[in-house]
Amino acid sequence: MAKRFHEYIQESEVPVLVDFWAPWCGPCHMIAPELKKVAQQLKDRVKVIKVNVDEQPHIAAEFGIRGIPTLILFKDGAPVWRRSGAMPAQMIIQEISPYLPQTA
Repeated sequence: MAKRFHEYIQESEVPVLVDFWAPWCGPCHMIAPELKKVAQQLKDRVKVIKVNVDEQPHIAAEFGIRGIPTLILFKDGAPVWRRSGAMPAQMIIQEISPYLPQTA
């Protein structure tokens, strides 16, 4: 998975918002519907994916994930924005918008 993860974030034509989460994490379940809203509202400008830290501990360790949920926005394979904790969709959109391609 790690190789596929790195290929995915490097080869994506738009930035990739990664949600590091776990099934036992309450705040992770709170942010999940908010991330769906982000994906719907920014569908052509960002991809949203989830990484289960229990199933992919090496990826979580590589990016220094200490608490979940943690969101990291990758642009051209490199992290450009990072936040921990649950937050509403509009706050996420506001914070990541400067890193996204502008709409035509």
